[in-house]
Amino acid sequence: MVQAFVAIGSNLNPAARMQQAARALRQRFPDARFSRCYRNPAFGFDGPDFYNAVVEFSTTLPVEALLPALHEIEALCGRTRADPKWGGRKMDLDLLLYGDLVGGAPGYTLPRRDLTRRVYMHGPLAELAPRRIFPPCGPTIAELWQQFPRAGHPLEPLALDLNAA
Repeated sequence: MVQAFVAIGSNLNPAARMQQAARALRQRFPDARFSRCYRNPAFGFDGPDFYNAVVEFSTTLPVEALLPALHEIEALCGRTRADPKWGGRKMDLDLLLYGDLVGGAPGYTLPRRDLTRRVYMHGPLAELAPRRIFPPCGPTIAELWQQFPRAGHPLEPLALDLNAA
C-alpha cells in the first residue's frame, strides 16, 4: 500500500462538485481522508473563486493506473480533457505525493513541481499531513508551510466538510 495525496479543486458549481468528487474518491478509496475545504481566488486567469482541499488515501495502484482513475473521477464531475488549461474548472484532481516517490514520466512529476508554490495545495496538505517528510529527505510539510510567503495568497476556510459528503 502507498499513501497518495491529491489536490481537489473546482470553481464551477464548486460545493456540489467537491462533494461529488469526495463521494467518488471515497467509493474508490474507502480510507480517503480530506482536509478542510478552502476558498481562494483563481490563479493564472480571471474567474470565480476556487474551492480547494487535499485528500489522502491508500492505494495499491501504480501511478500509471492511479492517474487514469483520477481522470475518470474528473470526468464524472463534468471535466473533459479538452478543457482549457487556464480557465474555469468543473473538477481538477492533481496528484501531489505518491509515497516517497521522486521522479516522473510523461504526464506527471512527483512530488508535484508546484506543490510548495501554490497556497491552495500546500496549505491543505500541511493541515492534513504536517509531519510527513517532503520527499526525498525533508523537511516536513509543516516546516515548509511555516516558510511559505502567505502575504497576497488568501486562503479562506469554508464550512464544507468533505469527510461527511
